[in-house]
Amino acid sequence: MYSNTTVAAGSRAAGAARVGNGGPPARAKPRVGEAPRQRGQAQPTPGRHQRRAHLHPGAWWLWSLGLGTAATRTTNPLLLALLIAAAGYVVATHRSAAPWARSYTAFARLAAAVLLIRLAFTVVLGSPIPGTHVLLTLPEVPLPHWAQGIRLGGEVTAEALLFSGYNGLQLAALLICVGAANALASPARLLKSLPGALYEIGVAVVVALTFAPHLIADVQRLRAARRLRGRPDRGIRGLLQVGLPVLEGALERSVALAAAMDARGYGRTAAVPARVRRTTTALTLGGLLGVCAGTYGLLTAEGGTYGLPVLGAGVVAALAGLRLGGRRTPRTRYRPEPWGVHAWLVAGSGAAVAALLALASVRDPQALHPGVVPLVAPTLPLWPAAAVLLATLPAFIVPKEPS
Repeated sequence: MYSNTTVAAGSRAAGAARVGNGGPPARAKPRVGEAPRQRGQAQPTPGRHQRRAHLHPGAWWLWSLGLGTAATRTTNPLLLALLIAAAGYVVATHRSAAPWARSYTAFARLAAAVLLIRLAFTVVLGSPIPGTHVLLTLPEVPLPHWAQGIRLGGEVTAEALLFSGYNGLQLAALLICVGAANALASPARLLKSLPGALYEIGVAVVVALTFAPHLIADVQRLRAARRLRGRPDRGIRGLLQVGLPVLEGALERSVALAAAMDARGYGRTAAVPARVRRTTTALTLGGLLGVCAGTYGLLTAEGGTYGLPVLGAGVVAALAGLRLGGRRTPRTRYRPEPWGVHAWLVAGSGAAVAALLALASVRDPQALHPGVVPLVAPTLPLWPAAAVLLATLPAFIVPKEPS
């Protein structure tokens, strides 16, 4: 007599024999809750939708740099607050669950700390801004004659605090825009998208940018573990007991990264003719000098005629040099990052915000730079505010990445 196990094994062997002899393979029964396959129906490729949902990381960085440029063109607290809110809304709708995406909170806290420190320095060290609305008077510490121009304590005016608050909020907005790029753009994918000539520099920059997110993730993980064990995770004692494991983890990660880079051939270059190297150096240096000269011409009133052509020629020469320099580092890309319509729209929205606020700062400087002497309340200009709202365009047009 044959057991059930023997019969099942014989059936499987027979099915395998039919496949090996060219016969039709045995059809697998559909799983519970799965629709039966139709003959001739194309099956979806795994991961296709995930690849389509990804946005080029360079588009996020261009978008955030555009917002940062716009933040440098105004000190109006209403426009800066609107810019921060727009960046935060996009991050809230499109941030992933990756460890590097958690760095936005750290950048927001750093921005708040910068604003508070700026105000504290104004209160303690004073400000050159004259004012008549005295808020409080601190005891002034006498200083020697060689420290003239510096004072400790004294009168604290509303004009001085507002001036410092406007400048501190401008720097805070710039930090938050950079934090948005760190939270939205994958550092690994950004490194993969760099040209070959910038590969080594890109590795150093990406490693530096990913240090803070990994450090924050390690601190959160260790603090949660200490709370589960009933140990303190705050204060000086908790910080000291968490700092050593975090440092140990950072050292282990650096050693593992060095081994992975060496295994993947990092730092190895190909043989390039001498004339190609000389041409690459000349184009790169000439392009960078052209970019500097063109930028200087655009910033000065006398160089407005030659600034834009020189800047364009410098950019073209620098790109040509980078193109030739990529021959020294031959690389292949697995699933290269596409630059599609969504990437153009995201980068264009950031550039449009920067250009419109730069134009507004020239045409209506009083609205974008409210004065503090005499003390007046800032107003919200309509069309610059509408330009800032363009920064929220990625929240509506970019598909969300699957978690």
